[in-house]
Amino acid sequence: MNGTAIADPTHLTPRQIVEALDKYIVGQAKAKRAVAVALRNRYRRTRVREDLREEITPKNILMIGPTGVGKTEIARRLAGLVGAPFVKVEATKYTEVGYVGRDVESMVRDLVESSIRTVGDERRAEVKDLADKHAVDRIIDILHPETAPRAPQQPNPFAATLGSIFGSNYSQPQPPPPEPQPAAPPSDAQRIREQTRGEIERGFYDVRLVEIDVEETASLPIGIMGGMDQGGGGGDIGEMLGGILPKRKNKKRVTVLEARRIFAQEEANKLIDMDAVKREALRRAAEDGIIFIDEIDKVAGREGARGGPDVSREGVQRDILPIVEGSTVTTKHGTLKTDHILFIAAGAFHMSKPSDLIPELQGRFPIRVELDSLTAEDFKTILTQPKNALVEQYKALLATENVTLDFGEDAIEQLAQFAMQVNEQSENIGARRLHTVLERLLEEVSFAAPESGGTVTIDAAFVRARLADVVENADLSGYIL
Repeated sequence: MNGTAIADPTHLTPRQIVEALDKYIVGQAKAKRAVAVALRNRYRRTRVREDLREEITPKNILMIGPTGVGKTEIARRLAGLVGAPFVKVEATKYTEVGYVGRDVESMVRDLVESSIRTVGDERRAEVKDLADKHAVDRIIDILHPETAPRAPQQPNPFAATLGSIFGSNYSQPQPPPPEPQPAAPPSDAQRIREQTRGEIERGFYDVRLVEIDVEETASLPIGIMGGMDQGGGGGDIGEMLGGILPKRKNKKRVTVLEARRIFAQEEANKLIDMDAVKREALRRAAEDGIIFIDEIDKVAGREGARGGPDVSREGVQRDILPIVEGSTVTTKHGTLKTDHILFIAAGAFHMSKPSDLIPELQGRFPIRVELDSLTAEDFKTILTQPKNALVEQYKALLATENVTLDFGEDAIEQLAQFAMQVNEQSENIGARRLHTVLERLLEEVSFAAPESGGTVTIDAAFVRARLADVVENADLSGYIL
Protein backbone atom coordinates (compact mmCIF):
# COMPACT_ATOMS: atom_id res chain seq x y z
CA MET A 1 0.00 0.00 0.00
CA ASN A 2 1.36 3.41 -0.92
CA GLY A 3 1.73 6.05 1.73
CA THR A 4 2.17 5.61 5.44
CA ALA A 5 -0.87 4.30 7.29
CA ILE A 6 -1.86 6.35 10.32
CA ALA A 7 -2.28 4.40 13.56
CA ASP A 8 -5.58 6.12 14.36
CA PRO A 9 -6.92 7.74 11.19
CA THR A 10 -10.15 8.81 12.94
CA HIS A 11 -8.28 11.82 14.32
CA LEU A 12 -7.53 13.14 10.84
CA THR A 13 -9.58 16.19 9.98
CA PRO A 14 -10.27 17.02 6.31
CA ARG A 15 -7.62 19.73 6.53
CA GLN A 16 -5.04 17.24 7.82
CA ILE A 17 -5.94 14.78 5.07
CA VAL A 18 -5.41 17.46 2.42
CA GLU A 19 -2.07 18.40 4.00
CA ALA A 20 -0.98 14.75 3.91
CA LEU A 21 -1.96 14.45 0.23
CA ASP A 22 -0.09 17.69 -0.55
CA LYS A 23 3.17 15.91 0.30
CA TYR A 24 2.78 13.70 -2.78
CA ILE A 25 0.36 15.40 -5.19
CA VAL A 26 0.74 18.88 -6.63
CA GLY A 27 -2.34 21.09 -6.97
CA GLN A 28 -5.86 19.65 -7.50
CA ALA A 29 -7.22 21.27 -4.33
CA LYS A 30 -10.87 20.62 -5.25
CA ALA A 31 -10.34 16.87 -5.70
CA LYS A 32 -8.35 16.62 -2.47
CA ARG A 33 -11.08 18.42 -0.53
CA ALA A 34 -13.75 16.12 -1.97
CA VAL A 35 -11.95 12.90 -0.99
CA ALA A 36 -11.00 14.34 2.42
CA VAL A 37 -14.64 15.07 3.23
CA ALA A 38 -15.69 11.61 1.97
CA LEU A 39 -13.13 9.99 4.26
CA ARG A 40 -14.12 12.10 7.26
CA ASN A 41 -17.78 11.22 6.66
CA ARG A 42 -16.90 7.58 7.34
CA TYR A 43 -15.71 8.56 10.79
CA ARG A 44 -18.81 10.69 11.35
CA ARG A 45 -21.01 7.76 10.34
CA THR A 46 -19.52 5.56 13.08
CA ARG A 47 -20.62 8.12 15.69
CA VAL A 48 -24.28 8.53 14.71
CA ARG A 49 -26.99 6.47 16.37
CA GLU A 50 -27.14 2.85 15.25
CA ASP A 51 -30.57 2.89 13.59
CA LEU A 52 -29.41 5.70 11.28
CA ARG A 53 -25.92 4.37 10.66
CA GLU A 54 -26.98 1.77 8.09
CA GLU A 55 -28.94 4.37 6.15
CA ILE A 56 -25.94 6.65 5.61
CA THR A 57 -24.11 5.61 2.46
CA PRO A 58 -20.92 7.09 0.98
CA LYS A 59 -21.23 9.94 -1.52
CA ASN A 60 -19.31 8.50 -4.44
CA ILE A 61 -17.00 10.76 -6.43
CA LEU A 62 -16.54 11.27 -10.17
CA MET A 63 -13.17 12.78 -11.12
CA ILE A 64 -12.97 14.46 -14.51
CA GLY A 65 -9.61 15.40 -15.97
CA PRO A 66 -6.92 14.48 -18.51
CA THR A 67 -4.45 11.67 -17.95
CA GLY A 68 -1.44 12.28 -15.74
CA VAL A 69 -2.92 14.97 -13.47
CA GLY A 70 -3.18 12.83 -10.32
CA LYS A 71 -6.61 11.14 -10.30
CA THR A 72 -5.35 7.66 -9.50
CA GLU A 73 -2.62 8.93 -7.20
CA ILE A 74 -5.11 10.88 -5.05
CA ALA A 75 -7.25 7.77 -4.51
CA ARG A 76 -4.26 5.49 -3.89
CA ARG A 77 -2.59 7.84 -1.42
CA LEU A 78 -5.92 8.38 0.37
CA ALA A 79 -6.31 4.64 0.92
CA GLY A 80 -2.69 4.28 1.99
CA LEU A 81 -3.06 7.14 4.44
CA VAL A 82 -5.62 5.25 6.53
CA GLY A 83 -4.71 1.67 5.59
CA ALA A 84 -8.05 1.12 3.82
CA PRO A 85 -8.49 -1.82 1.43
CA PHE A 86 -8.02 -0.41 -2.08
CA VAL A 87 -8.28 -1.72 -5.61
CA LYS A 88 -7.95 0.06 -8.95
CA VAL A 89 -9.81 -1.35 -11.94
CA GLU A 90 -10.40 -0.25 -15.52
CA ALA A 91 -13.99 -0.08 -16.67
CA THR A 92 -12.87 -1.16 -20.15
CA LYS A 93 -11.85 -4.65 -19.03
CA TYR A 94 -15.41 -5.57 -18.08
CA THR A 95 -18.03 -6.78 -20.50
CA GLU A 96 -21.77 -7.11 -20.36
CA VAL A 97 -23.05 -10.44 -19.10
CA GLY A 98 -23.16 -12.78 -22.09
CA TYR A 99 -19.96 -11.46 -23.65
CA VAL A 100 -16.53 -13.01 -23.14
CA GLY A 101 -14.63 -11.17 -20.42
CA ARG A 102 -14.59 -10.43 -16.70
CA ASP A 103 -17.83 -9.71 -14.90
CA VAL A 104 -18.07 -6.55 -12.82
CA GLU A 105 -18.43 -8.43 -9.52
CA SER A 106 -14.76 -9.41 -9.83
CA MET A 107 -13.81 -5.88 -8.70
CA VAL A 108 -15.38 -6.65 -5.31
CA ARG A 109 -13.60 -10.00 -5.14
CA ASP A 110 -10.32 -8.24 -5.92
CA LEU A 111 -11.03 -5.84 -3.05
CA VAL A 112 -11.59 -8.77 -0.66
CA GLU A 113 -8.31 -10.40 -1.74
CA SER A 114 -6.49 -7.09 -1.20
CA SER A 115 -8.07 -6.77 2.25
CA ILE A 116 -7.07 -10.33 3.20
CA ARG A 117 -3.47 -9.65 2.18
CA THR A 118 -3.41 -6.47 4.27
CA VAL A 119 -4.94 -8.03 7.40
CA GLY A 120 -2.79 -11.16 6.98
CA ASP A 121 0.37 -9.04 6.81
CA GLU A 122 -0.71 -7.16 9.95
CA ARG A 123 -1.27 -10.40 11.87
CA ARG A 124 2.06 -11.83 10.70
CA ALA A 125 3.81 -8.66 11.84
CA GLU A 126 2.25 -9.15 15.31
CA VAL A 127 3.68 -12.68 15.65
CA LYS A 128 6.94 -11.95 13.81
CA ASP A 129 9.21 -12.26 16.85
CA LEU A 130 7.66 -15.53 18.05
CA ALA A 131 7.68 -16.97 14.52
CA ASP A 132 11.35 -16.08 14.13
CA LYS A 133 12.14 -17.77 17.45
CA HIS A 134 10.42 -20.94 16.28
CA ALA A 135 12.24 -20.70 12.95
CA VAL A 136 15.61 -20.53 14.72
CA ASP A 137 14.60 -23.54 16.84
CA ARG A 138 13.96 -25.54 13.66
CA ILE A 139 17.35 -24.57 12.23
CA ILE A 140 19.05 -25.65 15.46
CA ASP A 141 17.22 -28.99 15.14
CA ILE A 142 18.84 -29.38 11.70
CA LEU A 143 22.32 -28.27 12.75
CA HIS A 144 22.28 -30.28 16.00
CA PRO A 145 19.64 -33.01 15.69
CA GLU A 146 20.94 -34.75 18.81
CA THR A 147 19.62 -31.82 20.91
CA ALA A 148 16.13 -31.78 19.38
CA PRO A 149 13.31 -32.76 21.76
CA ARG A 150 11.54 -35.97 20.79
CA ALA A 151 8.03 -35.21 19.50
CA PRO A 152 5.30 -37.90 19.67
CA GLN A 153 4.23 -39.18 16.25
CA GLN A 154 1.00 -37.54 15.11
CA PRO A 155 -1.65 -39.78 13.53
CA ASN A 156 -2.75 -38.94 10.00
CA PRO A 157 -6.33 -37.55 10.24
CA PHE A 158 -6.95 -38.28 6.57
CA ALA A 159 -6.00 -41.94 7.11
CA ALA A 160 -8.41 -42.13 10.03
CA THR A 161 -11.18 -40.76 7.80
CA LEU A 162 -10.44 -43.37 5.14
CA GLY A 163 -10.46 -46.03 7.84
CA SER A 164 -13.95 -45.00 8.92
CA ILE A 165 -15.11 -45.18 5.29
CA PHE A 166 -13.47 -48.45 4.24
CA GLY A 167 -13.56 -50.19 7.62
CA SER A 168 -10.83 -52.21 9.24
CA ASN A 169 -9.55 -53.43 5.85
CA TYR A 170 -7.85 -50.07 5.42
CA SER A 171 -4.68 -49.75 7.41
CA GLN A 172 -2.39 -46.80 7.41
CA PRO A 173 1.08 -47.69 6.10
CA GLN A 174 3.56 -47.51 8.92
CA PRO A 175 6.62 -45.35 8.22
CA PRO A 176 9.98 -46.91 8.90
CA PRO A 177 11.31 -46.09 12.36
CA PRO A 178 13.71 -43.14 12.37
CA GLU A 179 17.39 -43.84 12.75
CA PRO A 180 18.39 -43.39 16.36
CA GLN A 181 20.39 -40.24 17.06
CA PRO A 182 22.90 -40.08 19.89
CA ALA A 183 21.19 -37.88 22.46
CA ALA A 184 23.23 -35.19 24.18
CA PRO A 185 22.97 -34.92 27.95
CA PRO A 186 20.05 -32.61 28.89
CA SER A 187 22.22 -29.86 30.41
CA ASP A 188 24.72 -30.00 27.53
CA ALA A 189 21.91 -29.99 24.97
CA GLN A 190 20.52 -26.76 26.37
CA ARG A 191 23.96 -25.15 26.31
CA ILE A 192 24.55 -26.21 22.69
CA ARG A 193 21.17 -24.89 21.62
CA GLU A 194 21.65 -21.49 23.29
CA GLN A 195 25.15 -21.13 21.84
CA THR A 196 23.92 -22.05 18.35
CA ARG A 197 20.96 -19.65 18.68
CA GLY A 198 23.34 -16.78 19.36
CA GLU A 199 25.53 -17.73 16.41
CA ILE A 200 22.51 -17.91 14.06
CA GLU A 201 21.20 -14.54 15.21
CA ARG A 202 24.66 -12.99 14.67
CA GLY A 203 24.73 -14.36 11.11
CA PHE A 204 27.55 -16.85 11.70
CA TYR A 205 25.75 -19.59 9.72
CA ASP A 206 24.08 -17.38 7.08
CA VAL A 207 25.90 -18.85 4.05
CA ARG A 208 26.01 -22.45 5.24
CA LEU A 209 23.93 -24.82 3.11
CA VAL A 210 21.35 -27.05 4.81
CA GLU A 211 18.70 -29.42 3.52
CA ILE A 212 15.19 -28.57 4.70
CA ASP A 213 11.66 -29.88 4.22
CA VAL A 214 9.44 -27.18 2.73
CA GLU A 215 5.73 -27.62 3.41
CA GLU A 216 3.33 -27.41 0.48
CA THR A 217 -0.42 -27.50 0.95
CA ALA A 218 -1.83 -30.57 -0.73
CA SER A 219 -4.55 -29.86 -3.26
CA LEU A 220 -6.68 -31.93 -5.54
CA PRO A 221 -7.24 -31.15 -9.24
CA ILE A 222 -10.95 -30.58 -8.68
CA GLY A 223 -12.68 -27.64 -10.32
CA ILE A 224 -14.70 -24.80 -8.96
CA MET A 225 -17.90 -25.68 -7.15
CA GLY A 226 -21.16 -24.05 -8.04
CA GLY A 227 -20.38 -23.22 -11.66
CA MET A 228 -18.76 -19.96 -10.73
CA ASP A 229 -16.04 -18.39 -12.83
CA GLN A 230 -12.38 -18.47 -11.88
CA GLY A 231 -12.81 -15.01 -10.33
CA GLY A 232 -13.65 -16.67 -7.05
CA GLY A 233 -17.41 -16.74 -6.61
CA GLY A 234 -17.66 -20.39 -5.64
CA GLY A 235 -15.64 -22.53 -3.30
CA ASP A 236 -12.65 -24.45 -4.58
CA ILE A 237 -13.14 -28.08 -3.43
CA GLY A 238 -9.46 -28.82 -3.96
CA GLU A 239 -8.55 -25.93 -1.66
CA MET A 240 -11.02 -27.06 1.01
CA LEU A 241 -9.79 -30.65 0.98
CA GLY A 242 -6.22 -29.37 0.99
CA GLY A 243 -6.76 -28.42 4.62
CA ILE A 244 -7.63 -32.03 5.49
CA LEU A 245 -4.90 -33.74 3.50
CA PRO A 246 -1.49 -34.10 5.14
CA LYS A 247 1.09 -31.49 4.22
CA ARG A 248 3.36 -32.52 1.38
CA LYS A 249 7.03 -31.81 1.99
CA ASN A 250 9.70 -31.19 -0.61
CA LYS A 251 13.39 -31.27 0.19
CA LYS A 252 15.38 -28.17 -0.73
CA ARG A 253 19.01 -27.27 -0.29
CA VAL A 254 19.24 -23.64 0.81
CA THR A 255 21.39 -21.35 2.94
CA VAL A 256 20.63 -20.97 6.63
CA LEU A 257 19.55 -17.37 5.98
CA GLU A 258 16.99 -18.50 3.39
CA ALA A 259 15.88 -21.40 5.62
CA ARG A 260 15.26 -18.96 8.45
CA ARG A 261 13.04 -16.84 6.17
CA ILE A 262 11.08 -19.89 4.92
CA PHE A 263 10.61 -21.30 8.41
CA ALA A 264 9.57 -17.90 9.83
CA GLN A 265 6.89 -17.63 7.15
CA GLU A 266 5.60 -21.14 7.86
CA GLU A 267 5.58 -20.55 11.62
CA ALA A 268 3.78 -17.22 11.25
CA ASN A 269 1.06 -18.92 9.18
CA LYS A 270 0.64 -21.49 11.95
CA LEU A 271 0.34 -18.79 14.62
CA ILE A 272 -2.39 -16.73 12.97
CA ASP A 273 -6.05 -17.73 12.70
CA MET A 274 -6.89 -17.44 9.00
CA ASP A 275 -10.63 -17.67 9.68
CA ALA A 276 -10.38 -14.62 11.93
CA VAL A 277 -8.25 -12.87 9.28
CA LYS A 278 -10.93 -13.49 6.65
CA ARG A 279 -13.71 -12.24 8.92
CA GLU A 280 -11.82 -9.04 9.69
CA ALA A 281 -10.86 -8.60 6.04
CA LEU A 282 -14.49 -8.92 4.91
CA ARG A 283 -15.56 -6.39 7.55
CA ARG A 284 -12.87 -3.90 6.51
CA ALA A 285 -13.61 -4.31 2.82
CA ALA A 286 -17.32 -3.66 3.44
CA GLU A 287 -16.87 -0.72 5.84
CA ASP A 288 -13.60 0.92 4.72
CA GLY A 289 -12.98 -0.34 1.17
CA ILE A 290 -12.27 2.03 -1.72
CA ILE A 291 -12.75 0.94 -5.35
CA PHE A 292 -11.27 3.22 -7.99
CA ILE A 293 -12.91 2.71 -11.41
CA ASP A 294 -10.69 4.26 -14.06
CA GLU A 295 -11.59 5.02 -17.68
CA ILE A 296 -15.29 5.25 -16.90
CA ASP A 297 -15.62 7.61 -19.86
CA LYS A 298 -14.73 4.75 -22.25
CA VAL A 299 -18.03 3.02 -21.46
CA ALA A 300 -20.08 6.24 -21.55
CA GLY A 301 -21.42 5.75 -25.08
CA ARG A 302 -25.08 4.86 -25.50
CA GLU A 303 -26.12 1.50 -26.89
CA GLY A 304 -26.91 1.69 -30.58
CA ALA A 305 -24.89 4.87 -31.06
CA ARG A 306 -22.18 2.79 -32.65
CA GLY A 307 -21.93 -0.70 -33.96
CA GLY A 308 -19.36 -3.39 -33.46
CA PRO A 309 -17.60 -3.95 -30.14
CA ASP A 310 -19.06 -0.79 -28.58
CA VAL A 311 -22.51 -2.37 -28.37
CA SER A 312 -21.98 -3.68 -24.84
CA ARG A 313 -20.87 -0.39 -23.26
CA GLU A 314 -24.25 0.56 -21.84
CA GLY A 315 -24.59 -3.02 -20.65
CA VAL A 316 -21.36 -2.64 -18.65
CA GLN A 317 -22.78 0.49 -17.03
CA ARG A 318 -25.96 -1.40 -16.10
CA ASP A 319 -23.87 -4.21 -14.61
CA ILE A 320 -21.77 -1.74 -12.58
CA LEU A 321 -24.91 0.02 -11.32
CA PRO A 322 -26.08 -2.60 -8.75
CA ILE A 323 -22.54 -2.90 -7.35
CA VAL A 324 -22.39 0.86 -6.77
CA GLU A 325 -25.99 1.04 -5.53
CA GLY A 326 -25.39 -1.66 -2.97
CA SER A 327 -25.69 -5.40 -3.44
CA THR A 328 -24.40 -8.63 -1.94
CA VAL A 329 -21.51 -10.26 -3.79
CA THR A 330 -20.48 -13.85 -3.19
CA THR A 331 -16.75 -14.45 -2.87
CA LYS A 332 -14.90 -17.64 -1.98
CA HIS A 333 -14.23 -16.14 1.47
CA GLY A 334 -17.86 -15.23 2.21
CA THR A 335 -20.48 -12.73 1.14
CA LEU A 336 -19.86 -9.00 1.06
CA LYS A 337 -22.34 -6.11 0.99
CA THR A 338 -21.18 -3.21 -1.14
CA ASP A 339 -23.48 -0.58 0.42
CA HIS A 340 -20.70 1.25 2.29
CA ILE A 341 -17.78 0.85 -0.12
CA LEU A 342 -16.57 4.21 -1.43
CA PHE A 343 -16.47 4.25 -5.24
CA ILE A 344 -14.30 6.80 -7.02
CA ALA A 345 -14.73 6.86 -10.80
CA ALA A 346 -12.45 8.77 -13.12
CA GLY A 347 -12.13 9.59 -16.78
CA ALA A 348 -10.75 12.16 -19.19
CA PHE A 349 -14.16 12.69 -20.86
CA HIS A 350 -12.52 14.34 -23.88
CA MET A 351 -14.58 12.23 -26.33
CA SER A 352 -17.72 12.10 -24.19
CA LYS A 353 -19.21 13.87 -21.20
CA PRO A 354 -20.55 12.71 -17.82
CA SER A 355 -24.13 13.18 -19.02
CA ASP A 356 -23.50 10.37 -21.56
CA LEU A 357 -23.51 7.89 -18.67
CA ILE A 358 -26.88 6.29 -18.02
CA PRO A 359 -28.94 8.48 -15.62
CA GLU A 360 -29.05 5.85 -12.87
CA LEU A 361 -25.25 5.63 -12.79
CA GLN A 362 -24.88 9.42 -12.87
CA GLY A 363 -27.07 9.61 -9.77
CA ARG A 364 -24.75 7.26 -7.91
CA PHE A 365 -21.81 9.67 -8.30
CA PRO A 366 -23.24 12.85 -6.81
CA ILE A 367 -19.87 14.53 -6.16
CA ARG A 368 -18.11 15.66 -9.31
CA VAL A 369 -14.73 17.35 -9.34
CA GLU A 370 -12.82 18.61 -12.34
CA LEU A 371 -9.05 18.30 -12.16
CA ASP A 372 -6.96 21.02 -13.76
CA SER A 373 -4.41 20.48 -16.49
CA LEU A 374 -0.89 20.92 -15.21
CA THR A 375 1.07 24.08 -15.99
CA ALA A 376 4.82 24.63 -16.33
CA GLU A 377 4.82 25.96 -12.76
CA ASP A 378 3.18 22.71 -11.59
CA PHE A 379 5.87 20.73 -13.42
CA LYS A 380 8.60 22.66 -11.57
CA THR A 381 6.93 21.81 -8.27
CA ILE A 382 6.51 18.14 -9.20
CA LEU A 383 10.19 17.90 -10.09
CA THR A 384 11.43 19.23 -6.77
CA GLN A 385 8.95 19.48 -3.89
CA PRO A 386 6.96 16.26 -3.23
CA LYS A 387 8.42 13.59 -0.95
CA ASN A 388 8.88 11.36 -3.99
CA ALA A 389 10.11 14.20 -6.27
CA LEU A 390 11.48 12.96 -9.59
CA VAL A 391 14.75 14.87 -9.30
CA GLU A 392 15.39 13.31 -5.88
CA GLN A 393 14.68 9.85 -7.32
CA TYR A 394 17.28 10.28 -10.07
CA LYS A 395 19.81 11.72 -7.63
CA ALA A 396 19.36 8.70 -5.35
CA LEU A 397 19.62 6.22 -8.24
CA LEU A 398 22.87 7.63 -9.62
CA ALA A 399 24.35 8.16 -6.17
CA THR A 400 24.59 4.36 -5.98
CA GLU A 401 27.17 4.63 -8.82
CA ASN A 402 29.06 7.45 -7.03
CA VAL A 403 27.63 10.02 -9.44
CA THR A 404 26.37 13.28 -7.89
CA LEU A 405 23.72 15.13 -9.88
CA ASP A 406 23.64 18.89 -9.33
CA PHE A 407 20.44 20.36 -10.79
CA GLY A 408 20.40 24.13 -11.19
CA GLU A 409 17.23 26.18 -10.80
CA ASP A 410 17.44 27.20 -14.46
CA ALA A 411 17.63 23.52 -15.49
CA ILE A 412 14.44 22.73 -13.58
CA GLU A 413 12.69 25.66 -15.23
CA GLN A 414 13.87 24.63 -18.70
CA LEU A 415 12.75 21.01 -18.15
CA ALA A 416 9.30 22.18 -17.07
CA GLN A 417 9.00 24.40 -20.15
CA PHE A 418 10.04 21.61 -22.50
CA ALA A 419 7.59 19.12 -20.90
CA MET A 420 4.80 21.67 -21.22
CA GLN A 421 5.72 22.37 -24.86
CA VAL A 422 5.70 18.68 -25.83
CA ASN A 423 2.34 18.16 -24.10
CA GLU A 424 0.88 21.06 -26.08
CA GLN A 425 2.13 19.98 -29.48
CA SER A 426 1.42 16.28 -29.10
CA GLU A 427 -0.76 14.21 -26.76
CA ASN A 428 -1.19 15.76 -23.30
CA ILE A 429 -0.14 13.03 -20.86
CA GLY A 430 0.30 15.35 -17.88
CA ALA A 431 3.07 14.72 -15.37
CA ARG A 432 4.01 11.44 -17.03
CA ARG A 433 5.75 13.54 -19.69
CA LEU A 434 8.38 14.45 -17.11
CA HIS A 435 9.48 10.81 -16.94
CA THR A 436 10.17 10.65 -20.67
CA VAL A 437 11.90 14.04 -20.72
CA LEU A 438 14.17 13.21 -17.77
CA GLU A 439 15.04 9.77 -19.14
CA ARG A 440 16.05 11.38 -22.44
CA LEU A 441 18.04 14.08 -20.63
CA LEU A 442 20.00 11.65 -18.43
CA GLU A 443 20.39 8.81 -20.91
CA GLU A 444 24.13 9.36 -21.52
CA VAL A 445 24.85 10.08 -17.85
CA SER A 446 23.07 6.88 -16.74
CA PHE A 447 24.85 4.81 -19.40
CA ALA A 448 28.34 6.01 -18.45
CA ALA A 449 27.73 6.26 -14.68
CA PRO A 450 29.46 2.97 -13.61
CA GLU A 451 32.74 4.03 -15.27
CA SER A 452 32.63 7.81 -14.82
CA GLY A 453 31.60 8.76 -11.27
CA GLY A 454 32.07 12.32 -10.04
CA THR A 455 29.69 15.29 -10.16
CA VAL A 456 27.49 16.14 -13.14
CA THR A 457 26.21 19.72 -13.19
CA ILE A 458 22.92 20.10 -15.02
CA ASP A 459 22.01 23.64 -16.05
CA ALA A 460 19.75 25.14 -18.70
CA ALA A 461 22.47 24.86 -21.36
CA PHE A 462 22.88 21.14 -20.60
CA VAL A 463 19.11 20.64 -20.94
CA ARG A 464 18.90 22.56 -24.21
CA ALA A 465 21.87 20.72 -25.69
CA ARG A 466 20.19 17.36 -25.22
CA LEU A 467 16.52 18.19 -25.71
CA ALA A 468 16.05 21.34 -27.81
CA ASP A 469 16.31 19.63 -31.21
CA VAL A 470 13.87 16.88 -30.25
CA VAL A 471 11.35 19.22 -28.61
CA GLU A 472 11.31 21.72 -31.47
CA ASN A 473 10.82 19.02 -34.08
CA ALA A 474 7.16 18.09 -33.50
CA ASP A 475 7.34 14.92 -35.64
CA LEU A 476 10.49 13.71 -33.89
CA SER A 477 9.21 14.49 -30.38
CA GLY A 478 6.09 12.47 -31.11
CA TYR A 479 8.28 9.41 -31.45
CA ILE A 480 11.00 10.07 -28.88
CA LEU A 481 9.18 11.97 -26.13
